[in-house]
Amino acid sequence: MSWLTISPDSHFSIANIPFGIISTSADSTKRPAIAIGDYALDLKAFAGAGGFSASSEIQKHQDVFSAQSLNDFAALGRSFHRAVREYLQSIFSADTKNPQVLKDNEELKKSALLKRADVQNHLPLNVGDYTDFYAGKNHAYNVGVLFRGPANALQPNYTHLPVAYHGRASSVVVSGTPIRRPWGQILKDPKAEPKIPTLTPCEKLDLELEMGMFICRENKLGSPIPVNEAEDYIFGYVLMNDWSARDIQAWEYVPLGPFTAKNLGTTISAWVVLADALNDSKTAGIANDTPLLPYLQEKKKDNCLNIQLEVDVITANGNKTTISKSNSKNLLWTWPQMIAHHTITGCNLRPGDLLGSGTITGDTPGSEGSILEQTQGGKVPIKLQGGEERKFLQDGDTLTIRGWAGQEGALIGFGEVSGTIQPALPLF
Repeated sequence: MSWLTISPDSHFSIANIPFGIISTSADSTKRPAIAIGDYALDLKAFAGAGGFSASSEIQKHQDVFSAQSLNDFAALGRSFHRAVREYLQSIFSADTKNPQVLKDNEELKKSALLKRADVQNHLPLNVGDYTDFYAGKNHAYNVGVLFRGPANALQPNYTHLPVAYHGRASSVVVSGTPIRRPWGQILKDPKAEPKIPTLTPCEKLDLELEMGMFICRENKLGSPIPVNEAEDYIFGYVLMNDWSARDIQAWEYVPLGPFTAKNLGTTISAWVVLADALNDSKTAGIANDTPLLPYLQEKKKDNCLNIQLEVDVITANGNKTTISKSNSKNLLWTWPQMIAHHTITGCNLRPGDLLGSGTITGDTPGSEGSILEQTQGGKVPIKLQGGEERKFLQDGDTLTIRGWAGQEGALIGFGEVSGTIQPALPLF
């Protein structure tokens, strides 16, 4: 399909064309790029050398490819994203009608077509705000059972609205960023009276397997986004690990929900897969039999993403174990429903705002999106390669999440999102 050699198992086939922000040792300036095969196309260099010469419409706005984030590009809207993606697909196509642009342009290939192994990735967008939903019903039920029992596992509101909390945008980081084990208040013995916490490093550090979604359009303050127009506000998707300090969270979350247990870091993948790239990767989510209020009723059916997801733990000893396999369809709410609910009060979303799906857990053993679930709250350790075990994450552990849709030769993937746990800083 492409004149560029691309491995059939590459997440970055010509069917994908995801966008990110890169720099190189030769040029530390952050700038937009796309991933294709083992390469990154430097869009600043490409645009500056006339790479978009075959499209006058894209040329009008090509200054966005000199920006240090994708926010300006995102703000140009879905039709422009679509035009740029289709143009780049045509440039890389084996039967491209414009071979002079890149295929036969050795000088431009040398300056703009870089090996991905030689580039440094950065946060793709400046995140103005971050909201994390709780749309994974299986996860919500499993955790509810641990703390409240089966009869009260889900709160009465759960199937009526997409539950969420506001996270900390400043601690959203790109894949590969180390995560420091946090300190916090922990109630060592929940049964003791009086209940007096201890300040100590987290002992129950966990992952949360999630998807993330970036907003590309702004709605005016006071103007809700209709659910059937919400897709026009979606820029694209990333993989997400919402690191969680379970023991800190257990003491602090009543009555207002997660706080410091979540703001230690939220890691996202480096490349944003455009919404258009996943138009054909939709399926049914978890059925919701609750009658929904009109503002959450979608005309489009089967509107959940169908992304295969895997989680690996790599210990400090180098032992690698796949601990979970799931799918992004394991959500009760779709992204348009999340957007519609987020804005029903008139909340104004802006380009670069990040929404998280919540932990994505399947309905079979081995599909859990958190160690909390797999170990039943730390009671049953996970068996790892090399004879190691884990009840929660240890210092030196690396968590890696992968995700992809489509078939070999035309995979639409995200690469990976990873982070390594560093020891807590000595405070005293």
